Amino acid sequence: MTLTIQPRSAWGQYVSLDSDLYEMANHPPRPSLNPDWSPVMGVFIHHRGPGSADLPDETACRLDIAIVFLAHAQGSDYFGDIAYNWLICPHGNVYTGRGYERGEANYGKGPKIEGYGRNEGFYSICALMRSDNTATVEMLQAYRDLIHHLRFVGDNGSRLTGDRIYPHQYEYPETECPGNLLMYAQPGSTIDPAAPWTGLADIDVFAAQRWVNATYTGVADGYVRCPENGRTGWPTVFSLTQGLQHELGISPTVQNFGPGTFAAVKNRGRLPSVETNENLLRIFNGALWCKGYFASPDQRYWSVRSQSSLIQLYADAGLSYESMSLTMWPHVCRGLLRMDQFRLIPQGDVTIQRVQQRLNSRYVAGVGIPAMILVPCDGVYTRDVQQGFMMGLQYELGLAVSSINGNFGPATQAALKGRGSGRLVGDLRYLFRAACYFNSPTPGPNGQLIYRPDDIGTDDDTASHRGWLRAFQTFCQLPATVTNDYGTWAQLLISTGDAERTVAGCDCVKEITAVRGQALRSAGYQIVGRYLDEDVPADDPRYLGKALKPSEPQTILDAGLRFFPLFQYYGRVLSNFTYAKGLSHGQIATDKAAGYRIPAGSCLYFAVDYDALDVDIDSNIKPYFQGVREGIRQRGDRYRYGVYGSRHVCSRISHEVDAQYSMVAAMSWGYSGNLGFPMPENWSFNQVKEFDFQSGWGLDNNVWRDAGDLGVSSLSG
Repeated sequence: MTLTIQPRSAWGQYVSLDSDLYEMANHPPRPSLNPDWSPVMGVFIHHRGPGSADLPDETACRLDIAIVFLAHAQGSDYFGDIAYNWLICPHGNVYTGRGYERGEANYGKGPKIEGYGRNEGFYSICALMRSDNTATVEMLQAYRDLIHHLRFVGDNGSRLTGDRIYPHQYEYPETECPGNLLMYAQPGSTIDPAAPWTGLADIDVFAAQRWVNATYTGVADGYVRCPENGRTGWPTVFSLTQGLQHELGISPTVQNFGPGTFAAVKNRGRLPSVETNENLLRIFNGALWCKGYFASPDQRYWSVRSQSSLIQLYADAGLSYESMSLTMWPHVCRGLLRMDQFRLIPQGDVTIQRVQQRLNSRYVAGVGIPAMILVPCDGVYTRDVQQGFMMGLQYELGLAVSSINGNFGPATQAALKGRGSGRLVGDLRYLFRAACYFNSPTPGPNGQLIYRPDDIGTDDDTASHRGWLRAFQTFCQLPATVTNDYGTWAQLLISTGDAERTVAGCDCVKEITAVRGQALRSAGYQIVGRYLDEDVPADDPRYLGKALKPSEPQTILDAGLRFFPLFQYYGRVLSNFTYAKGLSHGQIATDKAAGYRIPAGSCLYFAVDYDALDVDIDSNIKPYFQGVREGIRQRGDRYRYGVYGSRHVCSRISHEVDAQYSMVAAMSWGYSGNLGFPMPENWSFNQVKEFDFQSGWGLDNNVWRDAGDLGVSSLSG
């Protein structure tokens, strides 16, 4: 961060030479005559007042500051100088006002804050913008940099300030200052250097947030206030939903658009274009703004722009406003008041979006499946899309509409083994091929194979479709039938695939004794996963005794089995994953493996046993595995390391931190990281079923890939 603070002379030159105040304007600020000055609390945020400011260049900005100075210095309210400590222009330049000396802009007559006067304990920072203006990115970045400077650098290390950020209007309702900066004038906003930089907020979302809180706080039973920060999110749409419920006579209100709200919207039977309730129009306009569509700036009215955006929203969701506007309005209203997106997002796929729109058009609007809601149409395959896709599939398989629930249950499985495994045409064929696309790409004989979008919409048995299907079945270790058999359907639809398929691998927490080893071998198992250590002591109530026993590795081998080593210390929450812990775990796992005489070159699997999102992977999971890698290296680089987790976690850690092999947590089929993500290229074990192999002895079945990790087949001397 490089911060340049312009001196007073930068704007002082625009004070007339004939003015008695010219010399003051062009010299460093004088100490205040008021001795009460200890700016340890934080900052107040200001703007220039009502109206609009047109400041196209720095000359205009500096002249504006000179005007402020003359108005303040010639009056009696500000002790003869400009009231603000610093001023920031729309171009991101910071100008000295009173500087590190006491300012007089924060309404000093107001109530003290934590024992400090508003001018005594706080700096004041004024934006060169007025009420009709909005902040620029450059201005916000300058605010952030200046606040960081005041907290950690200050006046050569002195006069540092604290972490409070207040708007001028805080406990001062007589002013609307700082205008549209209000949504930034709070801790945790983008101008707070202690928070992530998030850029510009949305003034129309901010207006909706302020209105819904002001209207329903203390009025709607059960109402929960949303943040007033100009950023959409679940709390905001939940608050708008509660406002809707209150207007429709539902009490108490709840943060969910459920069947009761759906029925109330349906029973009202009015589209926004004919709605007469001003509060409902505010809710619908606010929801459009939150969804990223243009709506009426004056949210009391349903404008031409509001109507145009609503028509576009219908189209984006795969619906026709002209033919189904009123019948689909309850569904669209629910979609408005959710965080689902109906427009293609930057990382979205247009082919997936077309499938999503078709799901809505055929199964929500056309068939009218009672349990189905509009799926997002953002081009990303998510849990909600999976649910809608399964409902559409259940309908095409012939399940009664009233029984459709989106679950991969016995009735669906039976239908897939029957009708689903026959010749596919029409919509059922479309869904099978769409599922192929969702699982694309897949490794083929000559590199990655991407399923061709053109193959989704045709009944032709194309060579490209057959080639992809053969490659997928081979990669997933399925019989290469090149047909829509049950095993292939299952593998396309759910991370476990056919959980009842015959497998050669397993893992468990119980010791493999000679008797158990023979039982596994007799049942057809060839390899078993066992833990190198346990993260709690034997006297802890959570202790499972899951670590390998000293002689157990040889016992496993004597039974004609192989084994693969697992390592998991508290792997179920984000905070358990740091570089330091990875470093320690890599060292511990190496020491334990060597103690069991596991040969050099073997792969040790480290567990991520929860649904880690991309943000988690970036912030914690990757650093953890970087630590694992370094920990193993510091112990002589004796072993390779693998990853256990969702498909997405395994793929990212393998590609970005060089994990040798992947063990997929496929039983967690509801994990977002297992939905819409193909199997990692380096998968060796796919954990598909948990069951009791014998009384008191549970196993997890693992598909063991022929071309994967060979496991441990001998011990070192």
